[in-house]
Amino acid sequence: MQLTKEENEMLDGKYGEAVQKSMEILVAMGECYDAEKMITVASAHLLHGRSNTGKAGALFDKEMADRGGKCVIFTDTNPSGIEPWAWKDIGISEEAAQEQMDYTNDFVRMGIFLANTCTPYLIGNVPRVGEHVAWSESSAVPFVNSVLGARTNREGEPGSLTAAITGRTPAFGYHLDQNRYGDLRISVTAKLKEPHDYATLGHFAGKVAEDRVPVLTGIPPSVSWDDLKLMGAAAATSGSITLYHVVGITPEAPTEEAAFGPKKPRETFEFGEKELRETEESLSKATAREVDMVIFGCPHASIGEIRDIARLLSGKKLKSGVELWILTPRMIWLYAEKMGYLNIIEAAGARILCDSCPICMSQGFLKGRGHKTVATNSAKMTYYIYPHQGLLPYYGSMERCVEAAISGIWR
Repeated sequence: MQLTKEENEMLDGKYGEAVQKSMEILVAMGECYDAEKMITVASAHLLHGRSNTGKAGALFDKEMADRGGKCVIFTDTNPSGIEPWAWKDIGISEEAAQEQMDYTNDFVRMGIFLANTCTPYLIGNVPRVGEHVAWSESSAVPFVNSVLGARTNREGEPGSLTAAITGRTPAFGYHLDQNRYGDLRISVTAKLKEPHDYATLGHFAGKVAEDRVPVLTGIPPSVSWDDLKLMGAAAATSGSITLYHVVGITPEAPTEEAAFGPKKPRETFEFGEKELRETEESLSKATAREVDMVIFGCPHASIGEIRDIARLLSGKKLKSGVELWILTPRMIWLYAEKMGYLNIIEAAGARILCDSCPICMSQGFLKGRGHKTVATNSAKMTYYIYPHQGLLPYYGSMERCVEAAISGIWR
């Protein structure tokens, strides 16, 4: 790799042990992917759930903090494994809470902003078009690339932290123009009426595209950030999509020709009413009609989604024995409180949880609380909830999920 004078000085240890170790890792990564040089990055987003990073990841982060590592670019965090103000209330053990808090302290020592959300773009971390960043989190990465038009690979914990400490990342993958062109076309002919329809489309796209770049045509210009958030999260889960192009929406894909560039689409898939119906049905794995858990906010809910849930819950009560959780960033929780949505939601017996996510909590935590079946409008959640928490999912619209929370029955 061709390193600048400053980068060679980082590698030689001029700027301290943490910077040196970080540059050694980045150079090794670059050589693995035949990168010719480093590029500067504007921000980083790190995994923060102790159960996600595992013991090895936690030890690595602690070592970097102990070596004096400091972030030289804006760096924030994904959800943690606990709700800091409610971990006792929901039954998280003191041991698990302390383990997470110790891990969090290592992040604080390195100057990392504790956003604790998988949707940092909802609370102000919004990379510019064409800007290079180093982000972890499967749902945030395609949003950065495909909706915001910035550039990132799907980073792991070492890649994003070392980028945060050096302000560099190797120039390979989706940082390069030639790797960002579309590979296949998905022609959307189904009428997408609800946000979860976009999540269903995302699940389909991930299945057919796998790790390639799909170009989606037929999506209306009225598509919202919430729709695209759910779609990208699903596509990154059922496949490993890092970038997709929505013609007319993705900044670098104003036309289909621009999306494919010099390439020709290898395949074309149709997503019609049949595919919409069959894909949605495939995401429900539960067989018992009783529902004892409802989860919204995977990825973390926007203030608009919280408003809609509050409207559906207004004047109603959850069925005894059923819990409804809405997951959101702390800043949006404060907004919901000011708008009066929090009072409506809590009066119905539901709750808004911040900073965390069941997928970041210890494995089997929800099953250990006695839950068996969960209803959700998140295709990503249906993918993770059984292997990680042992709950069988029902999948459908927000309205259908709220009705299940009120009746205790999936209809």
